[in-house]
Amino acid sequence: MFKRSSGVLAHVTSLPSPHGVGTMGKTAYEFIDFLAAAHQTYWQVLPLGHTGFGDSPYQCFSAAAGNPYLIDLDLLVEDGLLTADEVRAGDFEASPDTADFEQLADTRWPLFRKAYSRANAALRKKIHTFTEANAEWLPDYALFMALKEEKYHDMPVYMWPDNAVRDRKPAALEKVTEELRDEIDFRIFLQYIFFEQWTALRTYANEKGIKIIGDIPIYVSADSADVWVHPTLFKLKADKSPKLVAGVPPDYYSATGQLWGNPVYDWAAHRAEHYAWWIWRMKSNMALFDVIRLDHFRGFAAYWEVKASEETAVNGHWRKGPGMELFRAIEQALGPVPLIAEDLGVQTDEVRELLAESGFPGMRVLIFGFTPDYDNEHLPHNFIPNSIVYTSTHDSQTVCEQIMDLCSEPEKQFAYRYLRTSHAEAMGWSAIKSVWASPARIAMTTLQDLLSLGADSRMNTPATIGGKNWRWRVRKEALNPTVSAMLGEITKTYMR
Repeated sequence: MFKRSSGVLAHVTSLPSPHGVGTMGKTAYEFIDFLAAAHQTYWQVLPLGHTGFGDSPYQCFSAAAGNPYLIDLDLLVEDGLLTADEVRAGDFEASPDTADFEQLADTRWPLFRKAYSRANAALRKKIHTFTEANAEWLPDYALFMALKEEKYHDMPVYMWPDNAVRDRKPAALEKVTEELRDEIDFRIFLQYIFFEQWTALRTYANEKGIKIIGDIPIYVSADSADVWVHPTLFKLKADKSPKLVAGVPPDYYSATGQLWGNPVYDWAAHRAEHYAWWIWRMKSNMALFDVIRLDHFRGFAAYWEVKASEETAVNGHWRKGPGMELFRAIEQALGPVPLIAEDLGVQTDEVRELLAESGFPGMRVLIFGFTPDYDNEHLPHNFIPNSIVYTSTHDSQTVCEQIMDLCSEPEKQFAYRYLRTSHAEAMGWSAIKSVWASPARIAMTTLQDLLSLGADSRMNTPATIGGKNWRWRVRKEALNPTVSAMLGEITKTYMR
């Protein structure tokens, strides 16, 4: 399914923008032009969902809804829904290097409400058609957000005081739907705008020869429309709070493991419904992306389950996942789906067997290979063709940070020898050349490694919340013809 090719990982929020965060506007189109000029095949993004606490794209209010912060304001001006003066008045003193989600929360929503108030009859008709086409999830999501943000003042669903609403009693839902009709319509409007802008951007990318790799988090947030609407598919208490939560045991990233807090699936309930929810989820994502990365693939073989009362992930248990049964059900319903398996971390024979049976490409990451060990699977000479390989990832340190700050002296010297360099400023490019030269069918670099950036540009530190996570942005001048030409030359040299 995959040919020899390459691409760049950069989330939409990381792109340049005059309005405080990367969006689906002009600079996103310019980034696609940059990738095309560099002869790339893929642009990989993180999940596009409506983020909640901590601004993590892996903790969203819905498995289908888009993030309103990605909506481009200048495109709303072109559509006649805002004026340039209104956008300027809503701007704040933004850093070109980081996204300020707190200021976005204060400034974006008044502008969104102005745009909503100007929707004319023709636009409302299009929104109605969009709503009907997405009836499986959109009305429930919009009602959930209206309840959460307007009626219950941001309380999570399991703390809602009205049990009849929390438990979705028909009479209670009918009453709050009537009460919150305008708020519901406002959120449907935002989703319409999001999907219109994203569809146009993806179409442009495809016309330029760029395919988009999306990302499906294996779990959904405990405070989400998905849990509210489908409680039987998760292991919950009576109040819809998690009884058991997901994470991973102690590993490379954390001595106490990672306690994610997401409710784990009741896979028996999914099986009884012939995996209908997962089929819907996959179908929804295929409408957004050309290729899908499955986050935490090992959880489909076996997953780490921890009592919700625990403070760390140490005291958990492995439970059996759905395995190939799930993927066969998806393929039977949708046909072949181009999937990539994120199979990082400690693996077992069970996970390796599932990956082999599925045929999905697994992941390898160069920075995990800087140990003087010939058999390290993360070194390019050990990459297998059916894999997608990275210089580093959104969850890891950059190449420069790893070598300069975190490697021991023997590891550092080994990295210098392996990459055939001794200069810090050249490490990103040396890493790209090593990965591009490998036999792996897909080679990827992060935007940070493309620019040989260090610790200040890290996107996320696992097992931590807040701080600098998810905030990094690239400066516009960094995406210049010199950089695209250099990447293009490497790509042609290694026939990608």
